[in-house]
Amino acid sequence: MGGQLNLTILGENEKELIHETSLDLMVNIGMKIEGSKALHLLKEAGCHTNSSGLTTISRDLIEFAVKVSPQEIALFNTAGVETINLKNPGKQYYGTHADQLEILDPFSNGYRKFLREDTKLMCQVANSLDNISFILTVGMAADVHPFIQSQLAFIDAVKYSSKVINFSTNDLQGLRDIIEIAFIVSGGPKSLREKPFLFFYCEPIPPLTHPEASTEKLCLAAENNIPVVYMPYCMMGGTAPMSLSGTLVQCNAEVLTGLVLTQLARESAPFIYGAMPSIFDMKTTIGSYGAPEFHLMVAAAAEMAAFYSLPFYGTAGCTDAKPLDEQAVAEMTMELFSSVLSKANLVHDLGVMDHCNSISPEMVVLANELISGLNAYARGIDLSDLSEAVDLMRKVGPGNHFLEDEHTLIHFRNIWYPRLLSRAMKNKENSEIRSKIQQIIIQATQSKEENSLNQQLTSALNEYEHTLKNRRL
Repeated sequence: MGGQLNLTILGENEKELIHETSLDLMVNIGMKIEGSKALHLLKEAGCHTNSSGLTTISRDLIEFAVKVSPQEIALFNTAGVETINLKNPGKQYYGTHADQLEILDPFSNGYRKFLREDTKLMCQVANSLDNISFILTVGMAADVHPFIQSQLAFIDAVKYSSKVINFSTNDLQGLRDIIEIAFIVSGGPKSLREKPFLFFYCEPIPPLTHPEASTEKLCLAAENNIPVVYMPYCMMGGTAPMSLSGTLVQCNAEVLTGLVLTQLARESAPFIYGAMPSIFDMKTTIGSYGAPEFHLMVAAAAEMAAFYSLPFYGTAGCTDAKPLDEQAVAEMTMELFSSVLSKANLVHDLGVMDHCNSISPEMVVLANELISGLNAYARGIDLSDLSEAVDLMRKVGPGNHFLEDEHTLIHFRNIWYPRLLSRAMKNKENSEIRSKIQQIIIQATQSKEENSLNQQLTSALNEYEHTLKNRRL
């Protein structure tokens, strides 16, 4: 088979059924939508909110939102160079968290609270890896006040990485602040609209609920032309039906509601379809990040995004395990394999552990290696060189070898060669992978290739940080 391999989960009739059932939910059952701005926009568009607070959305309005939403989104680094181009189907880009509640220290191999200084470490590591295209900032450092956590995490990502930033905020004010910071970095609103170096992450609350905090953020991001991911976390048996198909329909309807709100706030605002349809584990009462059903449904949701010609934001490279052990590697590999073969464009959560409580820099480095190898697998088999290969077999003949042939010299680099994994003729008894990973992390922290900001911009960011801290006081 020539070209990129693809995993197909849903047939055309199945996608149509999920679409129609999602529309039935939105048209006839409705969503609980909060926020005066969102409800005003919906009312102006002809939507009805009943006495129970449920808002129904017409088929025409949904179809309008799908039609006007951009099918392609370009993202840039802070130097103004395009590094991500999103369209479905299209190229895949992977990203990791810059902060989390805890960090698995790559040198002590022990857990501790995540501190602000660790954001710098995570950004430097991600910046050094060729398969990492964006960095996700949330704002969870234990030594930073929660009112300004997301803002400072964003500032640090700008300082210590040159890659695209995927951010979220604790509140609406945090979003306002980060948009202002982005204006400073890009040179103003016009420059940011033309070359966005960031995109926003936002969530509803399943089932079928869109709180004011989410709808206000959606509208503000759209008004400023900030690309936004809207990503329901639907857990089967908890916040979604104990049904794969039902969970996909609910998730799809919630995403489409976010799409409608975004397009009402600003027509043609860039929107990215996100989905986390997982399970609620009845034994442990956690939402699993390593469940096979989760990643099966993520791949299916990516196909629904392609059905609407929308870019898709997925999840892989994470684990429910707390240590970096056999379970962590097994779950990460399975997820990345599924993701590489899916129609996902953006894939986040590399290195996230313990069902999203912690982050491991080592796991990020290992994921980078696995993505590289899986990309080689996903390229498939190209038969265009078959005639040349047959001629070569005829020339070399039975019982001989191809080692000294010029064809081997020209093409041997086409094979994937690992950086961490060993293919030594005589392997050592003990694994060297961990020491190799630690060396990569050390090199990343010592590298001078982090984002080189000019003195004027650095001073402006430091001044804004000072303003944030004074505001809190």
